[in-house]
Amino acid sequence: MRIIERVLERPVIGAILRHRFIKYGSVGFSGTLVNLGVLFVAQEFLFSWVDAPATRLNLSLALAIFCATLNNFTWNRLWTWGDRRESWEKNLFVQFGQYFITSWFSIVMQFVFTNILVRFFYYLIANLISIGLAGVFNYLINNIWAFGTSRSVSRDNKDCL
Repeated sequence: MRIIERVLERPVIGAILRHRFIKYGSVGFSGTLVNLGVLFVAQEFLFSWVDAPATRLNLSLALAIFCATLNNFTWNRLWTWGDRRESWEKNLFVQFGQYFITSWFSIVMQFVFTNILVRFFYYLIANLISIGLAGVFNYLINNIWAFGTSRSVSRDNKDCL
């Protein structure tokens, strides 16, 4: 039991293994479903008139990522970090802007890795792998900045990470 406590005390490892990360993962899973669903519909139907495969994929990815980001922000705000009501004092659009900025790196990673991996995998599988690679980084940054609290509150709240 002592080993588990020591692992949970580590900033990064403890944050990943705590309850909030489970919520974040659940929201991420729902966002992944939204992303993959929108990507499929956009790629196969909505942008099927676009002849250039790379252009069609990038248009589809942009729409899928936007819809998933909006889904994830909403659920993370209400559920994952719902106990941090003091972060709600920020203007909703400011907080969404912070969330989007923190997600920017993940979005870029998703675009780059999907475009690389699509050479080796079916585009939906390539996108799924890319989402997984970006997820942990995105959680850590959002936990600190977009939905973060002051340092004194964070130290007192064992579930803050």
